[in-house]
Amino acid sequence: MARPTSTFRCTECGWSTIKWAGRCAECQQWGSVVDVAEQTGIVRAVQAVQLSEARTARPIGEVNTEEDAAHRPTGIGEFDRVLGGGIVAGAAILLSGEPGVGKSTLLLEVAARVAATGRRVLYVSAEESVAQVRLRAGRTGALHDELYLAAETDLATILGQVDAVSPALLIVDSVQTVSSSLSDGLPGQPSQVREVASTLIRVAKDRQLPVLLVGHVTKDGSIAGPRLLEHLVDVVCQFEGDRQTALRFVRALKNRFGPTDEVGCFEMTGEGIAEVPDPSGLFLSSGRSAVSGTCVTVALEGRRALPVEVQALVVATKAPQPRRVVNGVDTSRVAMIIAVLERRAGFKQLGEHDIYVSTVGGVRLIEPGADLAIAVAIASAMRDRAVPHELAAFGEISLAGEVRPVTSARQRGAEARRLGYTTILDVEAGSVRSAVEHAMMASTSARERELDVAF
Repeated sequence: MARPTSTFRCTECGWSTIKWAGRCAECQQWGSVVDVAEQTGIVRAVQAVQLSEARTARPIGEVNTEEDAAHRPTGIGEFDRVLGGGIVAGAAILLSGEPGVGKSTLLLEVAARVAATGRRVLYVSAEESVAQVRLRAGRTGALHDELYLAAETDLATILGQVDAVSPALLIVDSVQTVSSSLSDGLPGQPSQVREVASTLIRVAKDRQLPVLLVGHVTKDGSIAGPRLLEHLVDVVCQFEGDRQTALRFVRALKNRFGPTDEVGCFEMTGEGIAEVPDPSGLFLSSGRSAVSGTCVTVALEGRRALPVEVQALVVATKAPQPRRVVNGVDTSRVAMIIAVLERRAGFKQLGEHDIYVSTVGGVRLIEPGADLAIAVAIASAMRDRAVPHELAAFGEISLAGEVRPVTSARQRGAEARRLGYTTILDVEAGSVRSAVEHAMMASTSARERELDVAF
């Protein structure tokens, strides 16, 4: 006969221990470890069941993937790019992102596009009422007869809605606000999220029903709830963007049916969310006249090569500690590049100037391939010489002052030449000093050509 034994479990992450602790050893939360009763006893033998012909194991070569594992496009090309071509039947997809970034708007547009193809879609909102979702759908034009709305927070009721509607696609917004009567705790706690997600995924696999789940994020940007949630689902997508800018990115952090290095570009408008198939011109300034302190680099977003303009401003100061203000680039890398320019490239007076570095369009450059463009922009601002429009630079800068190669250099160069950049500074420059001097010579030649034309 089974007897209860004392077990202590964390209400935040599900970590368990046999002794009480004031602080969880897994998530480091204070006061989250509580006493729960756990049944232990004699382990009984599991009886084998008679398998049907459809469930019998088959050789891998005889498995048909044309129907069960085929990608069905959603009608949004950028979203299909990230998913690997579309949504697979029975797939569980988790979409996470900051509050207000546009997750619900994107999924409502996906629901409308899928419904327009004749497939029935059930959109369950556990955060908004049906009238609120209807108002947003009317504003964005996401209205269709095959799109069904429901506002439910109980898991059993949602499953009843699935039985009544029989959809071809289920969207639940969000998984942290749905609760199950089979699990203790409030909605959003790890035990509830685990039970809700596992039940929805089991329904998806049994009925070959694709399920799109919206997930909340914590303060540090990670997906809220137990880590098991990311292991259960088939695809984990992250919706990134800044509220101050209209640009949005969708990345695949995990994808069992496609690549994880694709990026989808979107733009938030007054009518909803719009695709940006060619975002080449979003991160370049529109001014035609050459201005000192600017340089174009080619950054990689997944498999995409995007031209990004880096701007720098150098101002003399008498303060004992000059300011270093950056936006869109890493602060530590800019500090390292400034030190390399002072020590290896002959810019001895940078320590007496305030330096401001920023990117155009709100894009964030985190890869080292933008080091050379940042260095050229700072040198151009320091010498007050404008870099010509047809020059682009990409390369990693080492502490020794060398320009190191970066990944997909050929793809970056091809994209730069496609957009009209005829002069490219990369690893062939050799060192930061030679690269900066080459850029300055190019700026002088461009200035002479402008004077010849004006004359």
